[in-house]
Amino acid sequence: MFFKQVRSNAAKNRKNNGLFFSSLVVAIVAFYTLLSLSDQDVMRFLKTIESDAVSKLMLLIPIVYMISLFFVFFLVYFAYRYQLDNRKKEFGLYLMLGMKRSALFAMLMSETIWNSLISILLGLPIALLLTEGISLTTAKLVGLGIIGHRISFSISAVLGTVVGFIAVQMIAMLFLSAEFSRKEPMELLQSDSPEKQVSLSGKKGWLGFALGLIFLVLAYAIGVTMLRSFDFNIVALILALGGSGTFLLYHGMGVFIGHKIQRKSPTRSGLFTFTGRQIQENVLHQYRALAISSLLLLMALACVSFGIGVASGRGSMDVRTVDFSIDGSEQEVRGVLDSEASKSMVSVYYPMFLSSMNTNLYDKTGAVLTSKPNARDFSWAGFSAALANLPETDLRNNMIEIISGRSGPYLISETSYNELLQAIGKEQIRLGKNQVALYTSMKDSGDFINNLDGALKLGAYIEVDGQKYELLPGIYQDNVVADRKITLYSALIVSDEDYQNWVSDSSTPFCWNVLLSQKVVNEKGLMQAIQLMEQNLAGTGLEYESYIGGIGRNLFYTVAASYLTIYLGILFMVIANTVIGLKYLIQQRANKHRYLTLLMLGANENDLCKSARAQIRIFFAMVLGIAVCSSAFAIWSMFTSFLKLPAGMSFARVILLAGIAFILFIVIEFIYIKIIEHTSNREIQTLQVTDRGNAFE
Repeated sequence: MFFKQVRSNAAKNRKNNGLFFSSLVVAIVAFYTLLSLSDQDVMRFLKTIESDAVSKLMLLIPIVYMISLFFVFFLVYFAYRYQLDNRKKEFGLYLMLGMKRSALFAMLMSETIWNSLISILLGLPIALLLTEGISLTTAKLVGLGIIGHRISFSISAVLGTVVGFIAVQMIAMLFLSAEFSRKEPMELLQSDSPEKQVSLSGKKGWLGFALGLIFLVLAYAIGVTMLRSFDFNIVALILALGGSGTFLLYHGMGVFIGHKIQRKSPTRSGLFTFTGRQIQENVLHQYRALAISSLLLLMALACVSFGIGVASGRGSMDVRTVDFSIDGSEQEVRGVLDSEASKSMVSVYYPMFLSSMNTNLYDKTGAVLTSKPNARDFSWAGFSAALANLPETDLRNNMIEIISGRSGPYLISETSYNELLQAIGKEQIRLGKNQVALYTSMKDSGDFINNLDGALKLGAYIEVDGQKYELLPGIYQDNVVADRKITLYSALIVSDEDYQNWVSDSSTPFCWNVLLSQKVVNEKGLMQAIQLMEQNLAGTGLEYESYIGGIGRNLFYTVAASYLTIYLGILFMVIANTVIGLKYLIQQRANKHRYLTLLMLGANENDLCKSARAQIRIFFAMVLGIAVCSSAFAIWSMFTSFLKLPAGMSFARVILLAGIAFILFIVIEFIYIKIIEHTSNREIQTLQVTDRGNAFE
């Protein structure tokens, strides 16, 4: 009988508190998704390439998990208090009928455990499907495709999810059950006394409202104009102004709403004034909850946008130019690549001639410090002068300082670079007499590329032995090595003749570049093709790096930054919406005597439900409006400071992804609003039945 009652009560709780129960299922999905990260295909692949970085990331997972549990604990505690407050009369009747306090305590704890198990049984299968989808989608975003995918089921993640989830619920319910089971039956049976009306003077309200607006505008302005990099002091100032401004704005909003109602009430009929006063009182009582929920939604939108931006930037992989860069003599390299095992896999290979210019070294006065045989006199003066004509910025000044302080640049042979371009199907360079081309591998910095391009348009040039050399229009950025064998801040593509005359050893290539056959890549997939080629190179004694290293690093940043921030964003969104909804329902329950009074005065059910719907929508709109406005400026500040999009990245793609995310956000908010409206209407319908004497009040 006891367990039958427990199951019946648990089922009723799930039905009457669908919003909270759904939030628990989402929390389970989020917990498992986070804890199973190390067992997903993507992370198993990364462990073979970026093992140290992955190990450090895995150390962060427990910290993020504990933060998640901390937020979920307060959500559970708050929701269970609302649930138990609604059942006080039920508990009082149990005690009046002879139930022992220990039995009541056991019943409440048993209901919690039962609902927890139901949540887990629903959440874990969803989480398993979601993790598989995330693994495949992340790999697709960075161009991996399906890389030997196998379904993963993490026992440790299941145990961590179950233990943490049940522990949070049990601890919260332990405090609440102990509190309610100690109360006397008459204390539980008596009706709730109306909450004392909070008063706020008009002057204080308007002052708080005005100061809140001023602080928020200041935070927006500082973020947009002063946050050019991640400066802790500026970030702290923005957070202080934004946080305090949000609280002050909501604290004074009740007076603002009251002023609006007073102006419009004489011209409106029906329950307009009642609806407005209810909203005003909700804001006055719940301004802290509104402010916290708005800040949580701001954090959610900022986290999700950050994750999308990072995933989009990292996911937009460069055109694959080189699969392997191999060190070794021509005889050794050709011996391996022309073998039967490798020949069918290789599309093309060629020497990459890349070396620094043989120049004399000078001191600040221009005197020769070191004189080398056949050394050249090189000058960036013409290029620096063109940069100096651009609008002054810190980046431009740094570029002038760096370039002016360098001696001879790195040089790339025209033939080598043309072989690279031919291999990837691009138009080749045609250098004329006294012409060179500018190259950089710093393609991720859009401002840097724009400055270089601006200097070229202003007629930048270089000088070698007093002879001017024209720089071709356009900047060349195709990777000249497979991974990170060399990083070139700036280099020059020169004719083969100039290359031989300007470097000390023009006969030895920097490395040998290899591009795999596209047919093999299509048949086996890029990952398997590269790994198979690595098997052929293993044991030959040749040193090499492969394109797989760049993929691994790219994928690691995608997972580490986007995965965790999107996870936290979704968690903040769930908590904020649940808090908003439950706060409204608590306030409505506290004021149910007002709805009963309206029923006695002749109002009908539809009028009350319509009023409640208006209250709910305005209640959510007040939170969402400020959160969306603040998040717009926060995202603007992020993407113009420390999260600048890589040069050449499709901005339309980011807008598309952001648009999809925003549509999903709107859908989620619509679902939450509909759930709250349904619950509110059900309570109003119950009040109508009660008024007719068909239910116990």
